[in-house]
Amino acid sequence: MAHVPSDIEIAQQAKLRPIVDVAAELGLGADDLDLYGKYKAKIALEVAERPARGKLVLVTGINPTAAGEGKTTTAVGVTQALRRIGHNATLCIREPSLGPVFGVKGGAAGGGYAQVLPMEDINLHFTGDFHAISSAHALLAAMLDNHLHQGNTLGIDSRRITWPRTIDMNDRALRDCVIGLGGVANGVVREERWVIIPASEVMAIVALATSPADLEQRLGRIIVGSTAGSDRRPVRASDLKASGAMAMLLKDAIRPNLVQTLEGGPAFVHAGPFGNIAHGCNSILATRSALSLSDVVVTEAGFGSDLGAEKFFDIKCRFGGLDPQAAVLVATVRALKMNGGASKNALKQEDISALERGLPNLERHIENVRQFGVPVVVGVNRFTTDSDRELQMVAECAERAGAQVA
Repeated sequence: MAHVPSDIEIAQQAKLRPIVDVAAELGLGADDLDLYGKYKAKIALEVAERPARGKLVLVTGINPTAAGEGKTTTAVGVTQALRRIGHNATLCIREPSLGPVFGVKGGAAGGGYAQVLPMEDINLHFTGDFHAISSAHALLAAMLDNHLHQGNTLGIDSRRITWPRTIDMNDRALRDCVIGLGGVANGVVREERWVIIPASEVMAIVALATSPADLEQRLGRIIVGSTAGSDRRPVRASDLKASGAMAMLLKDAIRPNLVQTLEGGPAFVHAGPFGNIAHGCNSILATRSALSLSDVVVTEAGFGSDLGAEKFFDIKCRFGGLDPQAAVLVATVRALKMNGGASKNALKQEDISALERGLPNLERHIENVRQFGVPVVVGVNRFTTDSDRELQMVAECAERAGAQVA
């Protein structure tokens, strides 16, 4: 078998196109772009207001496992394949968080020959969106504690504060803390917790906002805690008069980022809310922009179809007025065997009985996506250790369930 270079080797050997050329292919000129170096740009917000002309395709998956299913890799690969056969196709995915990048999960820019570039920039600080979100989140936290310190005219119960602090790193020492120690000059002593930036409500708001005005209104509705006493009522960011300043910090962060796939096609990588605590999709503004500029837009939602696809259809599509035309359901033999009880260390061996036990997982996910009225294509992400017999079983199962298979 030929040696396949590592993801990072492939990314570093790729010859990138200047981002102005990628943008020009979409019909975007100099006035539509703010360049962040040669290979990254933010696009004007007005692009999202143009009429949509493209078809939207969702990439979702079966239940994810530690073996990795390759949803992002498939999303990038499908976009590249559509361009190869002559379609004007654009990719829309989320931005990665530094925590997972430096943790067990790794980056979120695809893999192999289906990546988005410049991979290192996207996985590291990119265009600074996460830092802006962190600052806006921190501003609200600081204004909340300052309000307590200055006399607490809103009557906030310090034991019922729900607004955490945020940092873009897996730092277990900050999960549960006591803050405000050191005397009267240092605020009010209370318990506090930190979350990672993709778990910040500000991140979910950036992904769902449809305009700067909508962003500010959504920020104002954030509940930070409640008042003391028997008539407990919620206290919001607007009560602390924080939303205007927060929106100002996010004025550039809400603009979609344009980069490219490994094969030089356009890719919008913007916003990154987690799917387990938020809706797990890239921004509405990026998706709308792509739909106004391309014939086919391929996007992705986090986790399996029972979580990411549900939230994509129920939340993102409804808030964003989006009408998806098809869904790709990513499945792997390895994941289905794991769902059927095989151990992670034994996935390279053929195991027909474990696969058989795992196939109902695929059937249920097909059924789950079909209830939203879109045709389903099962994309089997093939690994070199999959046997032909195993692949045949997956294909037959998908076809019996009424889905096309590739």
